Amino acid sequence: MKILMFGWEFPPHITGGLGTACYGLTKGLMNNHQEVIFVVPKVYGDETDKIRIVNASEVSLDMRNKVFSEYWKQLKYIEVNSILIPYADDDEFYRITRKNEHHSLENESVFSTKYKFSGKYGKNLMEEVKRYALVAAQLAATEEHDIIHAHDWLTYEAGIAAKRVSGKPLVVHMHATEYDRSGENINPVVFDMEKKGMMAADRVITVSNLTRNIVINRYGINPEKVFTVHNAVEPADKSDYYGMQKYVKEKVVTFLGRITFQKGPEYFVEAAYKILQRDDNVRFVMAGSGDMLNRMIKRVAELKIATKFHFTGFLKGTEVDHMFALSDVYVMPSVSEPFGISPLEAMRSNVPVIISKQSGVAEVLHHALKVDFWDIDALADSIWGLTHYPGLSKMFISYGKEEVDNMKWDNAAMKVIEVYNSVI
Repeated sequence: MKILMFGWEFPPHITGGLGTACYGLTKGLMNNHQEVIFVVPKVYGDETDKIRIVNASEVSLDMRNKVFSEYWKQLKYIEVNSILIPYADDDEFYRITRKNEHHSLENESVFSTKYKFSGKYGKNLMEEVKRYALVAAQLAATEEHDIIHAHDWLTYEAGIAAKRVSGKPLVVHMHATEYDRSGENINPVVFDMEKKGMMAADRVITVSNLTRNIVINRYGINPEKVFTVHNAVEPADKSDYYGMQKYVKEKVVTFLGRITFQKGPEYFVEAAYKILQRDDNVRFVMAGSGDMLNRMIKRVAELKIATKFHFTGFLKGTEVDHMFALSDVYVMPSVSEPFGISPLEAMRSNVPVIISKQSGVAEVLHHALKVDFWDIDALADSIWGLTHYPGLSKMFISYGKEEVDNMKWDNAAMKVIEVYNSVI
């Protein structure tokens, strides 16, 4: 089977778990003898050569091609200032227009061009999402494929465009909903794009039953077409990091993730304060970046625990492995976590973990301590137990490592293939 797959990021250029999951699933599909064409907005040149990656920035578009005619009537497309292209900066001269009818332009040749995507999450993100859909239509017309797979809301427009052009079945993969990211204060534009993608899809894959319930109850998606496939973790030899010298005598407790509402960083800070009131032989690390970073730094200062609290900034690749090797406990106090791959990565690195009950990974992990995200006392007690009772820590390390070693992307890929087969 040939899979035309759309994603927004791919290792090593990632901002979180989405790119990691896409990579693991793609490898798993290939190990199960499937052919994958993975499309990203921008290729940096240092991605793995084992997977066929298509750089959307290098795909030439010609909107005069008849293959676009029917799709063009329905697409909310981008109108380009033809005088200024290709010399103008994207930020200044590209603008989105929402049109439902076909409009002819005097200078159609402007569409015979390549769009240079930033591949980032900046102020022009919505423009790039729309342009990415045009690239998807082009690829759907020229690349042989049996099914279309779109990851998260950023690529749902692309998936819909590809389906309209080729007529092939569409599977959308919901890695996180707008309710996870924003609570009740959702961005209506993102919500609408998520719902539109799932309504148009033949099948919807969710990364947990927690997410499946949100998709059904909040978005009104038919339960019969929504399937849960839990994430997995890449097997890796971390022997180079085992036994690394910490250069500090204290136990190290780590939070690693985006410092945003969804991840619950404030609960980690408050639990750290409670621990340090009882024992100052512990250090806390907050690794990551996000819109709540400055607020967390301020709160740490207010609590007067800054000498025992460290902010590393965003970590990637081997930096993450290094951080886990220096950690004695990993904490993920997420308010709403569709899945959460980082606890699996920590356990793989022989680090015991504490996770919130409001996470998808809690559905599949048995050898992890689980607390409600809001229960700071329970979180502090769990950290205390793992940092002060060696027998407890060793038990979770031993059984946890064995547990995650059996969570393979090849197995997750087999379940995805079953979803494919149900619509082909």
